[in-house]
Amino acid sequence: MIIKLAEHSGFCFGVKEALKKAEQTIEENKGKHDKIYTCGPLIHNKNVTDELEKKGLFIIEGPEEAEDGSVVIVRSHGEPEDFYQKTKAKNIQIVDATCPFVKRIQQLVRDAKTKGFHIVVVGDRFHPEVIGINGWCDNEASVVSNLEEAKAVQEDRLFIVAQTTITAELFQEIVSFFEKEKTEIMIHNTICHATEERQKSCMETAIDSDLMVIIGGSDSSNSRKLYEISKKYCRNTYFIENKETLPLKEVEKCNRIGISAGASTPERIIKEVIATMSELFTENKKDNMMHDLMDEIEKSLRLPRSGEIVNGEVIQVSNREIVVNLGCKKDGIIPRDEFTLEGDQELTDLFKEGDEIQAKVLKTDDGDGNILLSKKKLEVNEHWDEINDALDNKSFVNAKVVKEVKGGVIAVYKEVSGFIPLSQLSDKFIDKADEFMGKTLPVRVTRVDQKRNKVVFSHKAFLSEERQKKVQEIWDSLSVGDVVEGTVMRFTEYGAFVDIGGLDGLLHISEISWGKLKHPQEALKIGEKVQVKILSMNTEKGKISLGLKQNRPEPWTIIDEKYQVGQTINGRIVQIKDYGAFVELEPGLDGLVHISEIAYKRVTNIADEISVGEEVTAKILEIDKERKRISLSIKETLEPPVYQEDAADDEAVEAEAPAEVLEAVEAAPTEAEAPAEEEVVEAAPAETEEMEAPAEENTVDEEVQE
Repeated sequence: MIIKLAEHSGFCFGVKEALKKAEQTIEENKGKHDKIYTCGPLIHNKNVTDELEKKGLFIIEGPEEAEDGSVVIVRSHGEPEDFYQKTKAKNIQIVDATCPFVKRIQQLVRDAKTKGFHIVVVGDRFHPEVIGINGWCDNEASVVSNLEEAKAVQEDRLFIVAQTTITAELFQEIVSFFEKEKTEIMIHNTICHATEERQKSCMETAIDSDLMVIIGGSDSSNSRKLYEISKKYCRNTYFIENKETLPLKEVEKCNRIGISAGASTPERIIKEVIATMSELFTENKKDNMMHDLMDEIEKSLRLPRSGEIVNGEVIQVSNREIVVNLGCKKDGIIPRDEFTLEGDQELTDLFKEGDEIQAKVLKTDDGDGNILLSKKKLEVNEHWDEINDALDNKSFVNAKVVKEVKGGVIAVYKEVSGFIPLSQLSDKFIDKADEFMGKTLPVRVTRVDQKRNKVVFSHKAFLSEERQKKVQEIWDSLSVGDVVEGTVMRFTEYGAFVDIGGLDGLLHISEISWGKLKHPQEALKIGEKVQVKILSMNTEKGKISLGLKQNRPEPWTIIDEKYQVGQTINGRIVQIKDYGAFVELEPGLDGLVHISEIAYKRVTNIADEISVGEEVTAKILEIDKERKRISLSIKETLEPPVYQEDAADDEAVEAEAPAEVLEAVEAAPTEAEAPAEEEVVEAAPAETEEMEAPAEENTVDEEVQE
């Protein structure tokens, strides 16, 4: 019997910390408080909570049951936001043992709620962790545990998180649905890293076991997930809480026993279960030694059975058959048809009297009192040797998929049939094996039990290794500064992910265009081919940063080639301020139209004349390369208004106006002589800073008014 404990079994970090804080709180409050409380079990393991109750830690339903001024420990699952308000009102001392991963989810959903997102939690709506998370977004989240519940979500602007203990497969399935159906989603995979590792290790152990034992509390969500995963790959899977519930009769029948334990299972209970099975193995071993001795005696007295491999000595050779001495009361006969001969080979060419030979028993009596043997059937065993070598060397063999069965397919290597689990057929999620039927696939041998004629293959292992080789080749072929072609695969608010031949690189939103973008889809499309420059490579983390705008010159470096003072340009209004409007000449290059350059008439509200997004024609008044500022004028592109003066009216005005006023008008400077307006563009340090434009001075009007 081989007993294997899956890696990452037992207490996770959050549970360990919660228990540590509980023990410390109990110790520190001895003699101060008669009782210390938790709202619900500290962890989902009755053995542990019973022990804690003996030490003085009691379970209540809610803070309203706790006495004023008492101590309440917040368990690792966390609590809703209003829990803290209720405890504060009762002057309750809080010891917060919320798991850091859960605490992060609570903060994420609270922030997303304030930004107008509708929260979606992928998980079990009745789990205390999920109830707590929902309490941080006003209990308005949609909690989904399957596709049917996901389809019921009506909102389009979603913020998606996960219960820390759900399976990655479920989370990805629901996220994929939302990505296709919703217009805007933010995804945060908040499955605990330790949970993913525990589930993966459980799956690998189950594949290689005859029987699996999952140890955990009956109300533990993560333990139930382990049971569901194990059941997919090992039919003989049992869920137990401790050694008392161990199915010993079933364990006795199996050779390879796998064990996995939930995050709330103490190490003590795991050791007790293993010790119980080890004792059973020791007892069985003694019995087996006696059985082996009896088997040897029986073997010396009996004839070989059908299917058995035997060794013997050639005592007679003809081209029709070979006679073999097997060391028992009957001789063995190997007919010519039971040999694999090539060309004109004869049996007399291959064998002679006295040769040692190995063969397989077909019949214990061929009708003439001899044992019928086969050399050809023995070759199947040689194929088994090749299978075993492939297992030991971690090499690949080619197997043909011939039949679909529950949970996977049957694939044949020469004359050896093996099982490929559905999860090991591809490196992507598949729910049917139709596309693989009849194909010959390179596979890795993951398990061999020749006595039971059982082999397990994995095509996924081959694909993963090949992909890793390809990825490494791509890494080796790339260097910072290279310009490569890529395909835009998906968007996030902070950029786009681009496939550059098998590797995904991040094209940050700030590296897409010299202009400002609110979202990457303003400049890119999914599936679009782009030439990107490699800005940085982090081999350890497997991350590549890309740039697109670097393939185009920065507008200010070539401004003399495209723009000159006096030139008329077309642009789009991108921003309006009290003192003027900004016009985009091209991405990364804006110019300012001062309020005085909007029209010939006096403008008090720019929005009355132009609007954001409007295409306008303007004239370049000034280009300041040092300060990177461009002054524009719209009115310079317009025809000036024509005013018709009535001579008679002028004479009347002159006749009626006092002489000192007329003198002041004659003495006022002309438009050409008037002081130039201060350039607001020069005064404005940046497009985003609001500035007050200087009021125009009208010397003539002021003097006339005086």
